[in-house]
Amino acid sequence: MGRKSFYLLILGVLVAYYIYTPLPDNIEEPWKIMWLNTYMKTFSHLATVVELLGFNHFMDSFSFFMSLDEVPPTSDETVTVTETTFNNIPVRVYVPKRKSEALRRAIFYIHGGGWCAGSAALNIYDQQSRCAADKLDAVVISTNYRLAPKYHFPVQFEDVYNSLKWFLRKKVLAEYGVNPERIGVSGDSAGGNLAAAVVQQLLDDPDVKIKLKIQCLIYPALQSLDLGSPSYQENSHSPILPKSLMVRFWSEYFTTDRSLEKAMHSNQHVPVESSHLLQFANWSSLLPERFKKGHVYKNPSYGSSELAKKYPGFLDVRAAPLLAEDNKLRGLPLTYVMTCQYDVLRDDGLMYVTRLRNAGVQVTLNHVEDGFHGALGFQTFKIGKREFNQYISWLNENL
Repeated sequence: MGRKSFYLLILGVLVAYYIYTPLPDNIEEPWKIMWLNTYMKTFSHLATVVELLGFNHFMDSFSFFMSLDEVPPTSDETVTVTETTFNNIPVRVYVPKRKSEALRRAIFYIHGGGWCAGSAALNIYDQQSRCAADKLDAVVISTNYRLAPKYHFPVQFEDVYNSLKWFLRKKVLAEYGVNPERIGVSGDSAGGNLAAAVVQQLLDDPDVKIKLKIQCLIYPALQSLDLGSPSYQENSHSPILPKSLMVRFWSEYFTTDRSLEKAMHSNQHVPVESSHLLQFANWSSLLPERFKKGHVYKNPSYGSSELAKKYPGFLDVRAAPLLAEDNKLRGLPLTYVMTCQYDVLRDDGLMYVTRLRNAGVQVTLNHVEDGFHGALGFQTFKIGKREFNQYISWLNENL
């Protein structure tokens, strides 16, 4: 074997090693997922290198790479797409072109991206929104919000809340031909977190007279008190969203101080004086038995009170909707929750379903046994199409 051939062989082995990701046997189209994971992993590695060299913050680079997939607001033969602002928050609006004799239902959608990246203009969200508007004959409002690391909690929450409140004004609903009795809020991942949080907040707002009919939470992030649940343990190296990246997202939501990230990663960030909140995220009592799989619950080691005093956001129900008291949960609307087996956030959604049902809220749980985080957004995958169709079917029946 010549020297060049040997070097090519070594390079091929290294590339194959980089691309290959061990996946469970029931995962569909595994090589597609490996390529997608390689794409995301490469962005993450490049962002890490740029940060280590001192050129740019990790999340700024990560957000830039994601923004390369943004598309303009282009109308087509079925949907009119425009951009405007709701209370100074940029939104993208999707309105079906076909005439409707009745007022339309509406979906207020909140994108994911770890509170640090993403936008309504990303191709996956644009396609998802225009498809939902067409299939449901509904008005879709896809909202933006300011991102970390430049902006931290509660800015993201407040942007979404102010945008939603603006939309729920009678004048605005009439402008878009929306039936005030058929409005839902939906979001995925960090957007699912924000969706759950703003829907809870609306219950106590005397200025909002419109009642939401439904909420849809797609693999939502709902708490950061215990990052050692079975799903975090089992899926710490799963594709798309490994534990290390999710912990970085959580910590960046509150601060650029990496000491919080370090404490979160070792599950040593909840101060003893806030230990009573752990009951709301206690997976030993809130998870169905089959998801515990022999895991033994341990109370997180208590952390520094100083961190909690500096960055109290991770103890705030607006950032962690799972921490809501039972009396708050009782007033929530009809709910749809999608969880994926191979996702660090799986248990957040499952625990919220348990708590909502215990509070008397009607909940549909769609647990996807072969699902991974973010799958619904990838319509080129069979599982993505299937999850999206299930989501649209539920909306069609219940909104």
